[in-house]
Amino acid sequence: MSPTSPARRLRLGLPRRVFSQVLLMQLAIAAGVAVLATGLFLAPLSDQLDDQAMRRALAIAQTTAAQPRIAEDLSSSAPTPDGPVQQAAERIRHASGAEYVVILNKEGVRWSHTDRGQIGKVVSTDPSDALAGHDVMEIDNGTLGRSARGKVALRDADGEIVGAVSVGIEYDSVRARLVHAIPGLLAYAGGALGVGALAAYLIARRVQRQTRDLAFSDISALLAEREAMLHGIREGVVALDRTGRVRLLNDEAQRLLGLGTEVLGQPLDEALGAGRTTDVLAGRVTGTDLLTVRGQRVLVANRMPTDDGGAVATLRDRTELEQLGRELDSTRGLIDALRAQDHEHANRMHTLLGLLELEMYEEAAEFVGEVAGAHRVTAEQITEKIHDPLLAALLVGKATVAAERGVALSVPRETALPDRLVDPGGLVTIVGNLVDNALDAAAGTRHARVEVDLRTEGRTVVLQVRDSGPGVPAEQRETIFTEGWTTKEPPAHGKRGIGLALVRRLAERQGGSAHVGEAPDGGAEFTVVLPEGLTEPGIAAADEHDGTQHDGTQHEGTTLTRAGEEPR
Repeated sequence: MSPTSPARRLRLGLPRRVFSQVLLMQLAIAAGVAVLATGLFLAPLSDQLDDQAMRRALAIAQTTAAQPRIAEDLSSSAPTPDGPVQQAAERIRHASGAEYVVILNKEGVRWSHTDRGQIGKVVSTDPSDALAGHDVMEIDNGTLGRSARGKVALRDADGEIVGAVSVGIEYDSVRARLVHAIPGLLAYAGGALGVGALAAYLIARRVQRQTRDLAFSDISALLAEREAMLHGIREGVVALDRTGRVRLLNDEAQRLLGLGTEVLGQPLDEALGAGRTTDVLAGRVTGTDLLTVRGQRVLVANRMPTDDGGAVATLRDRTELEQLGRELDSTRGLIDALRAQDHEHANRMHTLLGLLELEMYEEAAEFVGEVAGAHRVTAEQITEKIHDPLLAALLVGKATVAAERGVALSVPRETALPDRLVDPGGLVTIVGNLVDNALDAAAGTRHARVEVDLRTEGRTVVLQVRDSGPGVPAEQRETIFTEGWTTKEPPAHGKRGIGLALVRRLAERQGGSAHVGEAPDGGAEFTVVLPEGLTEPGIAAADEHDGTQHDGTQHEGTTLTRAGEEPR
C-alpha cells in the first residue's frame, strides 16, 4: 500500500489562519476561566454549608437550653424513655428538623436520645467543653454517624450548670445541598461559557476581516517584505498618524529630507520646520506631483490619506531630471541662437559677397570690421567689469541670447566684481535665473532691455537685475518666491515654480536676502544682497572655486536653475 502523500496527511497542531487560531485561543481562555471560576466557587461552598449546618445546630441547642423547664425536669426526673426531658427533646427535634437533640447531665448521662436504648447511657463524645460553659460547633462521628453538632451548657434558674444540650444535623443533608447546588452552578458556568464563545466568535470574525483571513506566517512574511520594500525602494516614504506625528520614515526619505530616526514620534512641523515641504506633507497644500525644494534637492511629493486618519506621503528626487530638463532647455536656447546666428551670418556673407562683386573693397573691409568688432566689444565690456570667469561667460552667452530675442542686455558702468567670490556657482545660479526671467518679461515689449548691475560694498555683493517688462504687482512680490508658484506654461520635461525659491534659498544660506520691487523706469527690479559674498583681499579662493565648480552638489545646482524659468 503506497504511503499517504504529504498533501493528504492529517495536519496536527494549531490551524494556520488567524481567525481559527484566535477563536480557539479565546474559547480555551473562556473555558478555562469558567472552570476556574466554578472550582473557586465550589471550594468555599462546602465549608460554607458546613458552617451553616453547625451554626444551625448551635442555634437549636441554645434555644433548647434557654427553656427553664428542661433544666428543672433534668434535676427532678430520672433518665427514662418516657420522661419529660425525652418528650421535650423529641418535640424540639421534630419541630427543628434536627437529626437528634440530646440532653445530658454533668456526668454525661443522656436524658434524651433519638434511639431510646441510648437513654441512661454516657455519651460517646467528650462533653467537657460544653459542661465548662463553652459553646461548641463541630463535625464529628457519633452513634448516629457523622453530623454537624452544636453543644451548649444547660443552666438552672440560678445560672448553675446542671448539664448540656447537644444537637446534631445530619451531614448527608449538608452534602445533598452541595450536590444540589452543582447543577445550577454548572448551568451558570455553561451560560457564561456560551456568551464567551459567542463573543470570541464575533471578535475572531472581526480579526478575520481586518487581517483578510491571512495566516500568522503570511502576516509575518508581509511585515518582512514591507520592511524590505520600504527600506529598499528608491522613493521616500513618510507615514503620519492622525495627530500629524511622524510614524515611519524609510531610508530614502531620511536621505532626501536630511532627517534621522530620532524624529519618529515628533510632530511634522517640529521635525521639518516651517516651509513648503512641511505644508505639502501635512496636507495644507493639496494636489498631485507637488514640487518642493529641500536643501539642494527638488522633490515631487504626493500625499494619500489613510483610513485611520493619518496619511502616507511619497517623495521622488527630481534633481537629476530637472538638471537634464534644464540642460535641454539651455541646449535648445543655444541651438536657437546658433540657428539665428547662422541665418544672420548667411545674410552677412551675402552682403559681403555683393560688395566684393561690386568691387567695393573698402566698404567690404569696413563691414567685416564692424561685424567682428561688435561681438568682441560686448565680450570685452563684460570681462572688464566682471572678473569672475564663470559669471562673465554666463553674461556673454545671455547677451547673445538676448540679442536674438530682441532684448538689449547691458551692464552699467558702475558694475565691478572682483575675482574673489566665495561661492561663484551659487551666484551663477542666482544671476542665470534672474536674467532668464527678465528676458522672458522684457521680450516683445517696446524698447526691450535688461540691465544686470553687480557691485561690491566691502565684502558684500549686491546684484540688481532690471527689465522693461510689466513688473510684479505689489501683492505678489512675496508669493513669487514660494515654491511651486508660477504663471508660465510648464516645459516638456516637467513643471515650473522652483527657480526664484532657490534664488532666495541660496541668498539666505549665505546670510543674505532676495526681494523684488519696481524699477525706476518701470518693470521689475530684483535685488539680491550677499553680505559675505567676497573673500578677504589677498586670501586665495581656490578652495571655494573647487568646491563650487567641480563638486556634484553646486554644479548640479548651477545647471538646475540656469534655465529656471520662474513665475512673474
